[in-house]
Amino acid sequence: MVVNNIKLSVDHSMEELEKNIIRNCGRKPSEFKILKKSIDARRGKVQFVYSVEVAFDGERIKNERVEIPHAQLREKPVVIGAGPAGLFAAYVLAKSGVNPLVIERGSSVEEREKKVTSFWNNGSFDSKTNVQFGEGGAGTFSDGKLTTQISNPLCKEVLNVFVECGAPEEILYLAKPHIGTDKLKTVIKNLREKIISLGGEILFDTKVSDIVFENGKVKKVIADKEYCTDNVFLAIGHSARDTFSMLFEKGIIMEPKPFSVGARIEHRQRELDLCQYGSFAGNANLGAADYKLSTHLKNGRGVYTFCMCPGGVVVAAASEENMVVTNGMSYHSRDGVNCNSALLVGVSPDDF
Repeated sequence: MVVNNIKLSVDHSMEELEKNIIRNCGRKPSEFKILKKSIDARRGKVQFVYSVEVAFDGERIKNERVEIPHAQLREKPVVIGAGPAGLFAAYVLAKSGVNPLVIERGSSVEEREKKVTSFWNNGSFDSKTNVQFGEGGAGTFSDGKLTTQISNPLCKEVLNVFVECGAPEEILYLAKPHIGTDKLKTVIKNLREKIISLGGEILFDTKVSDIVFENGKVKKVIADKEYCTDNVFLAIGHSARDTFSMLFEKGIIMEPKPFSVGARIEHRQRELDLCQYGSFAGNANLGAADYKLSTHLKNGRGVYTFCMCPGGVVVAAASEENMVVTNGMSYHSRDGVNCNSALLVGVSPDDF
């Protein structure tokens, strides 16, 4: 049974939540589990809103997991790229017993952190390992906001895997789950070790230079050496332009898509807290406030904020020499003086 729309004060206790459940259900549950926790700051009144699953008469609440069936492949599959898509593809393939090989042009997250820190501190840039390239992908240094506009049971499975790898358990129920760059680096390392323990292999600092096709089918991948395979999973992100060029030259069908472009805007976090929470600003239970703004212009374009980072920082995020890219990130505590977000406008293929 699910009980929705339980509203409690900012300083409530878990005992108050249980009492509210009892009032709603008319009896005491044998167990309850928080499904969603959000903040409602509308109309000048700030409160928490819960959805909970409850069980009665000694029953237990099951943590439903996605079953990954055993599979058999003639040759070892190759995953190109170790960002979120590549790591989770490798995890599923490893769980199914087909021992995937992951090839990543950048370094492991441990080495990557050293190179990114060096870039931020003294401008020492590495075109292969940076804020966008390397284990964990761009999200590792963009604080791990786990939001999506889709409703799919696989979303919950992704969160469960993150928790297994060391992410805070609160991401399973917060309306806007967030790991934080500081914690995410350890989570990514643990996910890699999980993949390896299941039979997967990961090559870092190894760039795929070619994919060989015969009769319209994949035959091999060429990196530091040749890897024979008939299954390749491309998880190369949006910035591997040399790989896109190589695939285009081979006649791989591509089509342009709409995207968004813009800039980072930054404000004092204290001012945002006051705007959102009023007299409740600074309450430790609320943490740093966030926001999302959007509008549609008369010319049909959408303008909106994205990747809002409470208590975060704006960071240099270039992935090519002599190019400028900015991004934003927060640590798990989100206790920085400033906050920032991307302010974007939609761009269509007709524009370029």
